[in-house]
Amino acid sequence: MADPLRRLTNTASFSLLQDKLESWHRDYHTISCEENLNRCCELIELSAKIQSQLFTILNLVAAEGGQYAGVDTLKTRLLPWLGTCFSMATPSVTDDSSLQLIQDSVEKDRRIRKLSVHHVSDKQKLCSTRLQLDSTRAELVDAQVELDQTKSQSATTLLATEEEILQLRADLRSAHEQLDVYRRKMKNTDDDERQIRLLRDEVSYLSQEKAQLQEKWASRSPTPPLRLPRSSPPTSRSDSPTRAQLTNSSRRSRLVSRFSNLHAVERLEAQATLRRHVADLDMVQKIIFIAVEESFKSSKLAFRHFKLRVRKTMSPSLLGLDGAEAAAVDYIVRNMDLHDIQTSVNEVIGAMNVNPRISFPPEVDFVLISTLIRETCRVAFAMQTLDPPPDLAFASDGELYDDRKYRRSYDSELSAPLVMYHVWPALVEGDAVVLKGEAVTRRGAVWRRGGGGGPVRSRSLSPTRSLAFSSRRSLSPGRLTASRL
Repeated sequence: MADPLRRLTNTASFSLLQDKLESWHRDYHTISCEENLNRCCELIELSAKIQSQLFTILNLVAAEGGQYAGVDTLKTRLLPWLGTCFSMATPSVTDDSSLQLIQDSVEKDRRIRKLSVHHVSDKQKLCSTRLQLDSTRAELVDAQVELDQTKSQSATTLLATEEEILQLRADLRSAHEQLDVYRRKMKNTDDDERQIRLLRDEVSYLSQEKAQLQEKWASRSPTPPLRLPRSSPPTSRSDSPTRAQLTNSSRRSRLVSRFSNLHAVERLEAQATLRRHVADLDMVQKIIFIAVEESFKSSKLAFRHFKLRVRKTMSPSLLGLDGAEAAAVDYIVRNMDLHDIQTSVNEVIGAMNVNPRISFPPEVDFVLISTLIRETCRVAFAMQTLDPPPDLAFASDGELYDDRKYRRSYDSELSAPLVMYHVWPALVEGDAVVLKGEAVTRRGAVWRRGGGGGPVRSRSLSPTRSLAFSSRRSLSPGRLTASRL
């Protein structure tokens, strides 16, 4: 478009047309009619050339604007002008028609200006709408970024909150356990007072018996010893009760109290030690329960072997067959230090290593809870000297919950009728319950026999564990002498 417009400007066609019009105006009255017509035709031809060039420029401008650009201008300016040019019926134009044309032209110009104003305002509104849309899009992008940041922060906060909840649950659990410990200690205070009263009564009784024996010894006259025939078995003891029989009730109270303290103190210490290596609390409690059961089994077997060796060492001709059992138990009560506790501990650890119910990291040893095992073996061995000896109640996973033997743990389901697993065994004497145990009841518990078979863990035995499968170390013969009996 620039080249035709530049050529039209350089040729100065409108200046030439203006000069010819002025020259014709000066010579109009001096020249002839034919000459005036020639000059008029010349001006029409020159005007037609200029219009041709202007139409060419109009075509180029419309083409550069696109398919719909300038449509309003062509409709309002060009088409009405062309219509008036070709729709004239008469070759002459009157004053009234020219005035009407001028008015129409003015009216059209006014409409065109209004339309242009509306068009400009619409364009401005469109531009402002686009700016608002861009700003809204930018705000939307910022909001999306903030939402992503909030989501990430919320996820981090949620993880931190879950960790805090787990920590609070663990603290609550330890607080419940400590509360149970304090309650048991308060409960054991009455038992201790009753035990003290029993011990005082036994001390007074023994003091009276000692005084009576001293009086008999002082008043007895020296007489030659009697020779009994070989057929009558002699006895060196009278029918008076032994020390084991005299102290049976006090020892029973003391051992029952000690077994309760094992549950309140040593069990929690062992549980805290195992929790450093095993994350599953259920498995930790199962390990402690199995350790107590195995400790009682090993101690009962050790007591039977010990009592058998004592009876073999004692002379039946001195005591008689009826008093041999009581004398053996009395000897064990007086010489509890002769029991080899470490052998029982090693046997318990060895039995736990092959127990299929325990899932334990192979790099961790059961020696971690040897303190609990040793104290339990000591208490269980001493309980075998009582008459009758207390024992652990039979327990199996999935059995029907019995509130006479057990109490539910704090994390149990109160409506569950079956025992998921046991935390601490119940202590019984025959059918009577001496101390209640602790059990976890949950729905979905499956009954399983206590000694059910299963795959044995493949763990290499350490030197400490290998001692569990060796034979018991025999007591020194010199220590089991008749002089100590």
